[in-house]
Amino acid sequence: MRSKILTAATAALLLTTAGCSTLERVVYRPDINQGNYLVATDVSKIHTGMSQQQVAYTLGTPMMSDPFGSNVWYYVFRQEPGHEKVTQQTLTLTFNSSGILTNIDNKPALSKTR
Repeated sequence: MRSKILTAATAALLLTTAGCSTLERVVYRPDINQGNYLVATDVSKIHTGMSQQQVAYTLGTPMMSDPFGSNVWYYVFRQEPGHEKVTQQTLTLTFNSSGILTNIDNKPALSKTR
């Protein structure tokens, strides 16, 4: 009888502590990376006046382009480390009607340590 009570108490204790936030770090959560991984050295190679082909050769194809026909390319990289907060890097490139790069918007700016 005593072993049944001890077993039931142990099971109840395990069930109540399973939801505690202190155990959250014990559970493995994989890093989730999505999009175009950008390196600061590659981004520094692009400059206004480049053609779309030159940019695509340097950075690869964009994750998204504007579906309404304007020449805007979006390179988006979203990183969700296991137990840390989500970060997102967005590089927006604008081309003129001739396919020449006219504007570079890099938010947040890439650091050289990445």
